[in-house]
Amino acid sequence: QMTLVESGGGLVQAGGSLRLSCAASGRTFTDYAMGWFRQVPGKEREFVSAIAWGGTRSYSADSVKARFTISRDNAKNTVELQMNNLKPEDTAVYYCVADRGYGGTASKDYEFWGQGTQVIVSA
Repeated sequence: QMTLVESGGGLVQAGGSLRLSCAASGRTFTDYAMGWFRQVPGKEREFVSAIAWGGTRSYSADSVKARFTISRDNAKNTVELQMNNLKPEDTAVYYCVADRGYGGTASKDYEFWGQGTQVIVSA
């Protein structure tokens, strides 16, 4: 079992920034690809960004890659998502995810999910 706890969500005006963080425990953190998904009520979960075990390879959805940056600190067992120039369409619950394998861009690619943190961007 791996436990993931997100924090850093909140209410922000369009054009502003937020930094989400995720603390992991219960497994060897460096063995896992880590990532972020988001979900709007009534919609499917959407891939946001992911980062490989060593932190040297990452990829993001086209809708956010110019504005969001994912990073990880293996010494602290944390992963972060820096979100800049936020838009109203970024409003969602953001979930931290982990995969013992190679990660991916589909929800089914990830084994462990956090409880989520709410991000609201006002127009």
